[in-house]
Amino acid sequence: MLEQFKQYVSEFRLFGPKEPILLAISGGVDSMVLAELFHRAGFNFAIAHCNFGLRGSESNQDEAFVTSIAEAYKVKLFVKHFKTREYAGFNKVSVQMAARTLRYEWFDELVQNESFKSVATAHHLDDQIETFFINVLRGTGISGLHGILPNRTRIVHPMMFAFRRQIEEFASDEAIAYREDSSNRSSKYVRNKIRHDLVPLLGEINPEFRKTITATIDRIRETERLVTNHIEEIREQVEILNDGMVTFKIPGLLKLQPREVYIYELLQPFNFNRSVTDEISAALEDIPGKQFFSSTHRALKDRDLLMITELGVAGDVPAGEILIDVENPDIKKPIHLRFSEIESNSDLMISKSGSVVMLDASKLSWPLRLRKWKDGDSFVPYGMTNSKKLSDFFIDNKFSIIEKENAWLLISGNDIIWLVGHRIGNAYRITPETKSILKIEWLD
Repeated sequence: MLEQFKQYVSEFRLFGPKEPILLAISGGVDSMVLAELFHRAGFNFAIAHCNFGLRGSESNQDEAFVTSIAEAYKVKLFVKHFKTREYAGFNKVSVQMAARTLRYEWFDELVQNESFKSVATAHHLDDQIETFFINVLRGTGISGLHGILPNRTRIVHPMMFAFRRQIEEFASDEAIAYREDSSNRSSKYVRNKIRHDLVPLLGEINPEFRKTITATIDRIRETERLVTNHIEEIREQVEILNDGMVTFKIPGLLKLQPREVYIYELLQPFNFNRSVTDEISAALEDIPGKQFFSSTHRALKDRDLLMITELGVAGDVPAGEILIDVENPDIKKPIHLRFSEIESNSDLMISKSGSVVMLDASKLSWPLRLRKWKDGDSFVPYGMTNSKKLSDFFIDNKFSIIEKENAWLLISGNDIIWLVGHRIGNAYRITPETKSILKIEWLD
């Protein structure tokens, strides 16, 4: 088993021989074999043990046992006690989920604070089979069927070449001591029901069941890579960055079949679940304005675009007015504006960029004010003689919903002198009579 172990670590490039690895050691047979293999291979490792306090004296005996093993191996030991039931009750999650969350949060801290390359756990091929069926019972997409990957962010699984039976035989042959966890025999946990009831039954139907399902999981993983590559090709066709914002071209999305599947895969990185992406798919031909939410993002249906914004980003600046003083006019928040006064002359080049404007300084009333637009706002756009509602201006100029939400107004007295980034007020334009000019640059 030692040679298989070293070969697996090398094949999947899990870590280098001298890189410091933190072993998650419970004291059970799987983790004790993992520790022994690390020791025999001469790898650089330390041990972390979680005492969840769930089994009374058994938990403390496990801790004492792991402490003695760390001393025998002469490696550094980290131990932490958790109030697992209290955490589960406060956060309204199962005890198992609480233990998992607490464990990996602590592992992350240790990796960062102690400069470990990664954490190694003793998951093996039978764990993969059980996880597969747990995900099937809960309902999952293809990513939930690919099994336990050899390597993920800061976590490695160097025992994923062996079945439980092989690990137990190695422990017996090599006289490796370990602790039995009584909770592993309890039938109240779904994983244990799968382990003790379902898997043996399937083994009766097909004696080679474990090998068969493991091979099937490998093929699913290969198929997932194929699907992922295809989705990224589609993403390049329908996704664009618009001023740093991710947007999807709705005409392109409407051509995809089956549309619901494509949209789910495209929006997965933004944490939208399948039920929400199905709603988005159904709404693509509806009127603009519909919004959909994940835990981290909003999807906003505009005319021809589906816009993705992080929650709290668009429109999260307070709606109150910001005063801009004539003595110190430059501001950096909520948007970056730089002001400078220049003299008018015949050689002056008027900028045609929407981010730079020049206004007749003599017509301005200080302090200027900056605020978001609101219903009822109107102004006389440059080149026009009649007042126009901003809402109508937005429609005429095909502003997206996000552009309207992020529209800023620069105001002098009661007049809108600049719809920032778009149009100045006609009364404040430069004329042959203009003597002094206020140049404003929008630097965001």
